[in-house]
Amino acid sequence: MIVLDGCGAGFAPDAAAFNDPGEPSTIKHVWDQADGIVAPNMSELGFFRCAGCADPIEPLATSGYGRLRPLSMGKDSVTGHWEMMGIVLEKPFPTFPNGFPIPVIKKFEDAIGTQTIGNRASSGTVILDELGPFHQETGFPIVYTSADSVFQIACDEAIVPIEKLYEYCRIARELCVAPNDVQRVIARPFVGSPGAYKRTERRKDFPVIPPKNLVDEIGDVFGIGVVPELFDGRGFRQVKRTQNNAEHLKMLMTALDSDARFIFANFEDTDMLFGHRNDAPGFAGCLETFDGMLAEILERLGPDDLLIITSDHGNDPTDESTDHTREYSPVVIRGGVTGDLGDQDGLGFVGRLVREHLA
Repeated sequence: MIVLDGCGAGFAPDAAAFNDPGEPSTIKHVWDQADGIVAPNMSELGFFRCAGCADPIEPLATSGYGRLRPLSMGKDSVTGHWEMMGIVLEKPFPTFPNGFPIPVIKKFEDAIGTQTIGNRASSGTVILDELGPFHQETGFPIVYTSADSVFQIACDEAIVPIEKLYEYCRIARELCVAPNDVQRVIARPFVGSPGAYKRTERRKDFPVIPPKNLVDEIGDVFGIGVVPELFDGRGFRQVKRTQNNAEHLKMLMTALDSDARFIFANFEDTDMLFGHRNDAPGFAGCLETFDGMLAEILERLGPDDLLIITSDHGNDPTDESTDHTREYSPVVIRGGVTGDLGDQDGLGFVGRLVREHLA
């Protein structure tokens, strides 16, 4: 199963309740702005057709395609991936649009032995431009959040060694308990100088520990990218953390050569590099690049293999916000059900397909 991060397939009925006025529709709006996306392998699976795009390529008769309506109260990667594995959250994790409560920050500073700066909602690139120079001067970690339930800590790797940053995150994870039980603590290492800061590819996520789910039932899952971190590593093989789509593909090929029964991958470039930066042309190009990767993957699959491609949430790069959007998730299938599946309730639909296939 491959999760194309942030590739929503049309606004969900409750989008307005998630502060998504209008009609976000990530894939279709990217398609329309690009005047079509040249991705024949995805087209033959029905990926664009299920998202409402005017794709002239008919899906293959061996493909299944449709949309999944999210049920959990959230529009982020943890909530989406958890729901795929059977965890439906009836209560959203807390968000902090005005920054974290002062007692939380004070406890964190006391625990790590240094002052912090920031403590507000911001995009990562903006807050680095604003506070990066002061961080480099003082060594004070930058703490910030976003529209999601995240406690993010940014540090220059030359100032704060990466393992020390990870330790800061572990401490924050222990301190962020109810009612401030933020969903994810995220290490955001960066390098560079004022005006030219760049995040490094040693990000690490520290989520709330998930309830029991399908990953536990299957066991020995080969997770790729951020996926094992979203489940606190439980039920996953110990493999190298890959950080971008090119690395994910290489690891996926390694996984296909292994004896793993279930490969669970997240390809996040669409979301991380283009959705959050409102770059629709880049988003379209990323899908076209992935289509070439998909060709390699399809060549490696045997007649008894099941391939599922879906998404965890939307991230419409054509709207005013740089945040995630509440949308249906596309789902395309090769090796299982076929034809137009229409709209299905719950991202857990894909987990049920996995369970049935492995039974």
